[in-house]
Amino acid sequence: MGLTIDPSNRVTIGQVADAARNGDHVAIDERAWARIDASRALLDGFVDDGRIIYGVTTSVGGFADRFVPASDAQQLQENLIQAVATNVGSYLDEKTTRAIMISRLVSLSLGNSAIRPENLRIYLAILNAGIVPCIPEKGSLGTSGDLGPLAYVAMVSTGKWKAYHNGEIVSGAEALQRAGIESANLSYKEGLAMINGTSGMVGIAVLTYSSARALVDIYHAITALSVEGLAGIVDPFRPEVHRVKPHRGQLASANTIFKGLHDSKMARSESDIEAELAVRRAGRSHTVPAGTEKLAIEDAYSIRCTPQILGPVLDSLDWIETTIENELNSTSDNPIVLPDIGRAFHNGHFHGQYISMAMDHLAIALTTVTNLANRRVDRFLDQSNSNGLPAFLCQENPGLRLGLMGGQFMTASVTAENRALTVPMSIQSLSTTADFQDIVSFGFVAARRAREILRNTVYVVAFELMCACQAVDIRGGAAGLSSWTRVLYEKVREIVPYLDQDVTITDYLEALAEFLLGDEVSTLLTVPSGGDVDA
Repeated sequence: MGLTIDPSNRVTIGQVADAARNGDHVAIDERAWARIDASRALLDGFVDDGRIIYGVTTSVGGFADRFVPASDAQQLQENLIQAVATNVGSYLDEKTTRAIMISRLVSLSLGNSAIRPENLRIYLAILNAGIVPCIPEKGSLGTSGDLGPLAYVAMVSTGKWKAYHNGEIVSGAEALQRAGIESANLSYKEGLAMINGTSGMVGIAVLTYSSARALVDIYHAITALSVEGLAGIVDPFRPEVHRVKPHRGQLASANTIFKGLHDSKMARSESDIEAELAVRRAGRSHTVPAGTEKLAIEDAYSIRCTPQILGPVLDSLDWIETTIENELNSTSDNPIVLPDIGRAFHNGHFHGQYISMAMDHLAIALTTVTNLANRRVDRFLDQSNSNGLPAFLCQENPGLRLGLMGGQFMTASVTAENRALTVPMSIQSLSTTADFQDIVSFGFVAARRAREILRNTVYVVAFELMCACQAVDIRGGAAGLSSWTRVLYEKVREIVPYLDQDVTITDYLEALAEFLLGDEVSTLLTVPSGGDVDA
């Protein structure tokens, strides 16, 4: 199974994410090649006519006022890709680099960039041969496109720099030789076409968003399990409650949780709580369960306000998805050469503000989830707030054992780290290139940072999930769980046992994090039907 890029149909985030993760074969639909060729032919005509076009008959960046004859085109393009390849730090992983390359192919296949078809075919062949250029992760402004990150791919296409191939790092020349691919010879505009776009940040955004969306979806099941583990009240999630505040995300979040809890025997109803409190008020209750002396008619905000907290997250994710897909399906370089109207335009399509702001919003959304999970962890571990659970979920030998006390050290630390990381990157503009690039997006940085925040979020969520399952067992086991949450509980118990002795939980948390970020989690997302729950 592979991905065919057809410019007449939008390429989706899911298609790129799957192809990048699975190493799928990528093709460009034959109908695209005619426009790609026409764009190049149009530019060739402009050059023959002596037109002055940026990056074609002029130099680039701070030297845009210098003329360059067509006879020096190859040298200029090679100098360009090597001069801007100044990134530093660890290399991006292979999946991320494939996502970046696919994103660039989608943009170039629109046929507005005047790259020669033969060089675009080389780019495509490199991807399909499993050659993955080494891209240092730090150093992109994300504004004249992701010049640095994309330049490493362009260099490998010309037989320079280095790349992963079959699990080892080799020179670009050797990688091409192994795959039987001729190196590209770049003419005017072609180096610029390869690097002057937002595909670097888009590639990272595609993978990060895809995983973040799946995590938020499964977090609704984790929420339902936490409601059960904390003996929470289900009525605040009823759809009729949320119809009077018609935010789309809030309605969807409440509906999902309510449906998921429809057959739970561990979550409680408001009427049950009211009846018990009435008995206590009348002085007739003689058997108040230990730990429930503070029984209240409503739960704390971290339970009761979940739809009002996750609702904005869902609405933000919808906007983020649209933004990423729009950018993915865009011509994002400069100049553009439009064969349908026979003109070339200088423009700013390479500017990454859309993705930068979208990734900042994703960082905020994920940190919101982290805050919520962190507060739930505290309720599980604090005996005075857990509706009858033992301190630190330590049922056996408390005091001699510490239970899950130590896990909160991690969640507090990681939550604080996420909060610090959520300071927006999209407003951190710095001027460069003799004030030519005088306002920049840092979209590549924003995308990398959102990816880091995602990983941190998963750890906190994983520990909440561990606490919820521990609490369920303390309350008598899985028999009282809803049909939805029981599937999740049983999967967790394949990874983490009930903890009746103190052990390091690091490996368990890492395994849970991998599960929550993996493909298998999608099988748990179907919410069972039940009750009158149309929102």
